[in-house]
Amino acid sequence: MDYPGRLSAVVFTQGCNFRCPYCHNPELVLPFGELLDEGGVLAFLGTRTRYLDGVVLSGGEPTLVPDLDDYARKLKGLGFLVKLDTNGSRPETVKSLVERHLVDYVALDLKADPAGYPPELAPPEEGAAVLETVNLLKRLACPHEFRTTCVSPFVDEEAVEAIARAATGDSPLYLQELRTGRVFNPGFMGRHPDQPGPGQLEAFRKIARRWLPCHIR
Repeated sequence: MDYPGRLSAVVFTQGCNFRCPYCHNPELVLPFGELLDEGGVLAFLGTRTRYLDGVVLSGGEPTLVPDLDDYARKLKGLGFLVKLDTNGSRPETVKSLVERHLVDYVALDLKADPAGYPPELAPPEEGAAVLETVNLLKRLACPHEFRTTCVSPFVDEEAVEAIARAATGDSPLYLQELRTGRVFNPGFMGRHPDQPGPGQLEAFRKIARRWLPCHIR
């Protein structure tokens, strides 16, 4: 599922500019300094070129990494396809990576109605940057998908329609159920215990598929 149709490894980066309380990689939101050696990781991946098709750059938020383009170039040099997981807040970085053929596939998380992200997730103005990333992926014809983790109170029927309309096109939207085992802000679940289940996700899917292919993951 990390790279559709491809067998892949995943490299996680530290640090994120969003603060989604339900984040299931909470240890990667704030940088903690203990980094894997880049050369060691590349050497390890070099031993897997016969078995792996690609490498996924995930996080955290990979586009915050200053030398991400250099790292992607090294992965491409090993013969890997490269997929980027991003929150879409750095459209200029995504554009540069795609235009220089350093990224082959992008998964863009749409957290809520991009017309105005709730402040509990990110600064509201980030929504404009996310929309810019949506539009550039369409314009550059880069293979991509959209992903929305369906979390109350940020995602409801109106938000799903707004997300789907913004992402309109041939690329799919994947709706994901919230994982509650480990989150960035445990108190969030105490305040919002009732979360969308499979039935509600199916209702969301029916709304979204008016605008684009939509699946439940």
